[in-house]
Amino acid sequence: MWRRSKHACLRATQFAKLLFSPHLADSSYLHISTGLHLPVLLSADVQSTCNAGESTGIRIVCGVYMNWKRPLNQQFWKHWQRGLATSPGATKVFRDPRFAKLEESDMQHFQEIVGDKGVIVDSSELEVANTDWMNKYHGQSQLLLRPQTTQQVAEILKFCNSRCLAVVPQGGNTGLVGGSVPVFDEIILNLGAMKSILSFDEVSGILVCEAGCILENLDTFVGTKGFTMPLDLGAKGSCQIGGNVSTNAGGLRLLRYGSLHGNVLGLEVVLANGTVVDMLGTLRKDNTGYDLKQLFIGGEGTLGVVTKVSILTPPKLASTNVAFLACEDYESCQNALKEAKKQLGEILSAFEFIDRPALDMALCHLEGTRDPLPSKHNFYLLVETTGSNEAHDKEKLDAFLEAGMELGYFVDGTVAQDSTQAGSFWEIREGISEALVKAGAVYKYDLSVPIKSFYRIVEDLRAQLGNAAVVVAYGHLGDGNVHLNVSAPKYDEQLLAKIEPFVYEWTAACKGSVSAEHGLGFMKPHALHYSKSEEAIHLMEGFKKLLDPKGILNPYKVLPACAATSTCFVSV
Repeated sequence: MWRRSKHACLRATQFAKLLFSPHLADSSYLHISTGLHLPVLLSADVQSTCNAGESTGIRIVCGVYMNWKRPLNQQFWKHWQRGLATSPGATKVFRDPRFAKLEESDMQHFQEIVGDKGVIVDSSELEVANTDWMNKYHGQSQLLLRPQTTQQVAEILKFCNSRCLAVVPQGGNTGLVGGSVPVFDEIILNLGAMKSILSFDEVSGILVCEAGCILENLDTFVGTKGFTMPLDLGAKGSCQIGGNVSTNAGGLRLLRYGSLHGNVLGLEVVLANGTVVDMLGTLRKDNTGYDLKQLFIGGEGTLGVVTKVSILTPPKLASTNVAFLACEDYESCQNALKEAKKQLGEILSAFEFIDRPALDMALCHLEGTRDPLPSKHNFYLLVETTGSNEAHDKEKLDAFLEAGMELGYFVDGTVAQDSTQAGSFWEIREGISEALVKAGAVYKYDLSVPIKSFYRIVEDLRAQLGNAAVVVAYGHLGDGNVHLNVSAPKYDEQLLAKIEPFVYEWTAACKGSVSAEHGLGFMKPHALHYSKSEEAIHLMEGFKKLLDPKGILNPYKVLPACAATSTCFVSV
């Protein structure tokens, strides 16, 4: 019987390297006792035992004991490697042995819940659902379920919890950190069929809808009523409001309307055990106890599945102006932001930043785009105002532009003359992410940093990488959110080793956040400690254990302990 060891705490990456060490002889045996929610790191004495090729085995003790012994032959390695998550940029993890394998009886039960049309096993549809938008993360799910009601979601989760079948909630699958696709063979729970608008109050502007509603469709609907959605994203034509809420999506309007933590008034959520929690309030003020909905805004589907949303929509203002401005240095961009806040005040709705390499990406890879200005410059700003009085707004914008030119902040610029030209400016900004994907492999970092440090991370990373890759930056300068991107011909571990942990350490040093708006997903759980204290992470883990004790909801995501889950046996 193995005893608990105080060396119960080491990294799964080193564990994985050890398992594939050429020093492991085929005749060796593997003995593993491992915790399901703790990272594992092999101690030096264990490594030397393994490297010596001794048959006495490996001992890892992390609190949960599972003994397994089998010859490490080629057949073992073949199946073991198949069970590894190998998405670039993330710690290698092992399939959690608590989770059951899908059986034929399970399929029959799901058909009883959602009908034949709600059970998707077609390989082409599964291939799309298993792959993220950037083609970076690839799952192995053999089943997609498409419920049409909250009750069906509840019945699915209740059954999955009883069988310990892992589930990945999925909306439009437009995320950038691998949060909405399986890591292994988790069941995909797609909310796309739940797309009804339930109510809209034309006095208060409060919208109640199901989670599968596409953001752009909602914006069109409330637009006919004289309102607008408080968030706007480049993926608005595909992303769903449930996914927006679950990831606390930020976007282009956050400067004006704030985050979803303030705009979402209520939620309906289904917990892992099938319990439906009705928090679907429509009140601006409700100070009765803990505001539980906030746990699920940004929870990335790890605590519960959002099925309905109540959200406050602001009035749609009649006057919109968009300017595309050029600056020669980053200090001028900062000064321009200060001037915009002073001169434009309440009508300032967006203040976006694009560096020249990012603009070149868009011009090169997006069909129909052209440079808004006749000559090249180092930096560009896209400034938008929205208001109710066109003459008043134009007067304020003109004053801002005149002051900026006189002070030397801008060296060139143009103001959109109509909605078509304004749209072409926004297509450039919103299309950069798509252009980067078309250019090849891309390492994306969504950082929140002090505005004074916004571009310094770009310069420092370029110095770090040299000619190994192209570093581009764009983002929401108005709220300090820089989208740092490294473009390369292909994903490469040596390149990644130069990027990480450099980027995360740099961000932590200036007290920034490693995820401003994209979330953590599968890409960043190992980096959470750069932005959150050990005590805060332990509290998060406590919520996870309370609401999802079997860990079936979106496993291997968000929390470092869950991402480091390891298995100790493989079917051979």
